[in-house]
Amino acid sequence: MSILVQFAIGLIFGLGLVIAGMSDPAKVLNFLDLAAIPTGGWDPSLAFVMAGAIAVTFIGFRLVLQRHQPIFGGKFHLPTATDIDARIIAGPAIFGVGWGLAGFCPGPAFTALTTGGGAALMFVTAMMVGMAGARWLAGRPVQPMPQ
Repeated sequence: MSILVQFAIGLIFGLGLVIAGMSDPAKVLNFLDLAAIPTGGWDPSLAFVMAGAIAVTFIGFRLVLQRHQPIFGGKFHLPTATDIDARIIAGPAIFGVGWGLAGFCPGPAFTALTTGGGAALMFVTAMMVGMAGARWLAGRPVQPMPQ
């Protein structure tokens, strides 16, 4: 049952991305092109999508965390680490650079695969290779620095 609920949630998320136009990399790139503000070519619609997502998440977390346990799980898995390290800085930076260069982030990229676009296929393939590489690097033992 849990996997069906997760699948339905993923479909709703993907449908929201398609309706909002976020599966179109040109729309994302037009939002990120701040130099186009004076010419009227800047597209602020992504800011409204993000604001809507933040509002839904804020309300959702407030409601969900009032529960003693999740509906489809034994316990909540909330982060406990509060320190900021190189991984916390590098991960979002790489994500942002990739998003800015390609116009895709993971959710819309998977959604764009349904339209058969070559750019989406190339992005998702590169993303999967990058994720596998990151997992491989994270699993390697740390080598001490030579003295």
